[in-house]
Amino acid sequence: MSHHPLKTRRDDLHLIADDSLRASLVAVLGLSADRVAKFDDETLLFGALPELDSMAVASLLTDFEDRLGIHIDDEDVDAESFETFGALRDMLARKLR
Repeated sequence: MSHHPLKTRRDDLHLIADDSLRASLVAVLGLSADRVAKFDDETLLFGALPELDSMAVASLLTDFEDRLGIHIDDEDVDAESFETFGALRDMLARKLR
């Protein structure tokens, strides 16, 4: 069984983004770790979580930058980015590449 190096790296970035997103949601929004652990790709975020308002979005973006050592430009973020857990995780994974 051979592993494709690019696929392995992409999977690693996906896991890093997933772990970091879960940690940020707990730290910034004050959600319980147990609740966040149950989030899947389809879990609705913006508009579904009362804790995630426009001020919280700004705080989350700052936390992502600090936690992951990335820079997120305004053009990197749109409404769809915060629609679901999967969409937000995928945006973070792209920034890690």
